[in-house]
Amino acid sequence: MPRKPKKEKVTEEPKEEKKSGFGLIRRFINKVIGNIFRKKKHVKLGLYGPPNGGKTTLANRICKDWLGEEMGSVSAMGHETREIQIKEQINIKSGSKELSFNLIDTPGIATRIDYEDFVKKGMKKGQAKKRAKEATKGVIDSIKWLDDMDVVVIVLDATLDPYTQVNITIIGNLVARNIPVLIVGNKVDLKKADLKRIEAAFPQYDVIGISAKFGKNIDKLYEALFVLVD
Repeated sequence: MPRKPKKEKVTEEPKEEKKSGFGLIRRFINKVIGNIFRKKKHVKLGLYGPPNGGKTTLANRICKDWLGEEMGSVSAMGHETREIQIKEQINIKSGSKELSFNLIDTPGIATRIDYEDFVKKGMKKGQAKKRAKEATKGVIDSIKWLDDMDVVVIVLDATLDPYTQVNITIIGNLVARNIPVLIVGNKVDLKKADLKRIEAAFPQYDVIGISAKFGKNIDKLYEALFVLVD
């Protein structure tokens, strides 16, 4: 007859200790330590969206609010940001809460990048081709970096139609990775801004209307980030 395998002994907390003050104190200490480590968790927060939505303007606003310096250059020309930009150790506060994160500003996502579009805006052919090549690489890098993100803020121009292939592509990639998302409708200071259109397009997500340029509703954005990360 084959011998029955011996059962491994499982060390349990003694019943006396469970009921004793020492057991209660030890569990309380373990809980407190666990909460401390959770609060120290460092978040990677990515800004995503189509070109010229205001990602870098928002990144600059966040960095100026909490670090006193800007993050990157802004231009009316599309694809000004063509490389991943990172600002480390940003600590924001909302009431008694504090959140620490690395801010990642990504190149604008586009389904088509044609150098001729830059030429039409006054750029020389050689420079336009270089920009288009760099912008294409930036899009690829942005998608790759999604695997490293803990939280994503999608920045959309609130004056434009949100029902685009680019926005659907971004949302699809985020859903596939199960990443927490907050949608920001930027440029609400403009008359053509329509936040309800964005809310209707993506009803599954919270939408905050802001003006990154003038700082309107920026406090609401910070409060929403705490909810998203919690």
